[in-house]
Amino acid sequence: MTSHDDAPRRRSLAAAPATSAGPHYTVVIPTIGRRCLEDCLRSLAAAARPAPHQVIVVDDRPGRNAPLDTRGAGPLAGRLHVLTSGGRGPAAARNEGLRHVTTEWVVFLDDDVRVLSDWGARLLGDLRAAGPLTVGVQGRLRVPRAAGRRPTDWERCTAGLERAAWATADMAYRTRPVAGAGGFDERFPRAFREDADLALRLQDAGWLLARGTRSTLHPVRRTDRWVSVRAQRGNADDALMRRLHGPDWWSRAEAPRGRLPRHLAVTTAGLAAALLALVGRRRASASAAGLWLLGTAEFAWARIAPGPRTGPEIATMVGTSIAIPPLAVSSWAVGLVRHRGARPWGGTR
Repeated sequence: MTSHDDAPRRRSLAAAPATSAGPHYTVVIPTIGRRCLEDCLRSLAAAARPAPHQVIVVDDRPGRNAPLDTRGAGPLAGRLHVLTSGGRGPAAARNEGLRHVTTEWVVFLDDDVRVLSDWGARLLGDLRAAGPLTVGVQGRLRVPRAAGRRPTDWERCTAGLERAAWATADMAYRTRPVAGAGGFDERFPRAFREDADLALRLQDAGWLLARGTRSTLHPVRRTDRWVSVRAQRGNADDALMRRLHGPDWWSRAEAPRGRLPRHLAVTTAGLAAALLALVGRRRASASAAGLWLLGTAEFAWARIAPGPRTGPEIATMVGTSIAIPPLAVSSWAVGLVRHRGARPWGGTR
């Protein structure tokens, strides 16, 4: 494709009438065997009318495992195919599924979503409304809210998916251009940024991306209180994005900028306080410690204030707000070193 700099890179599609005749599509769902896969398949079986040509479930559990429970596929069981990708991450799992797609369109779903009852008809309308230069059409994600209380920090984080661009929780792509671009970059080992990377590569090649009319439910999954700490590993992926797409990738991918500069300042203040104390400069150490405390308190309150403010939630926010800044900075530094020689590419790793 040649570049079309004067064309908008993002648009919304008007609903187009859908009938049983094409365009034909295949659904690819990577999974690590979570119980939510059954709900995902059940909702797809109820809503995917016309039915997809195939439903490809890619088992990304490492090692030898018991067969996946795919009973939720119901009437789609005859179209269901299960592949394995050996625990190499969601990018590799999607690529494995992509290699077996023969239809014009491929729809990537995550195993923790539930498509809504009119999803199939609206998907066909979205694909019909896509112009010849439109390579991908995103579904609209909806995250249910807890009734009667303010959302927790994790619930607000999940709700951010409603504003995410090109999230593969529900993303339809033209198969040939995506395969020609090399699919998903497997240097992204987590379910983070690999979708934004693919979208930017396709846009740089001159293709357009659009938001469709179909909606998909993304429930808030249950997790432990340290999930926000583990999420800081994604800063290494942000370092790779910067290396591949330049410092302006945030705005081009429509991604929130995050708090890394503030985390760097807070972490620097904490390290300075400790080092100054070791060399006996108590006043300077106290000043640095004060800056660390002020920055940590601001971060904790920014997360506590919009939440339910229960005892457990406050305790979690305080503890994780202490741990997150240094972990975010260290993950970013690891990513800078690990990906220092990374270059844009057009093939699967």
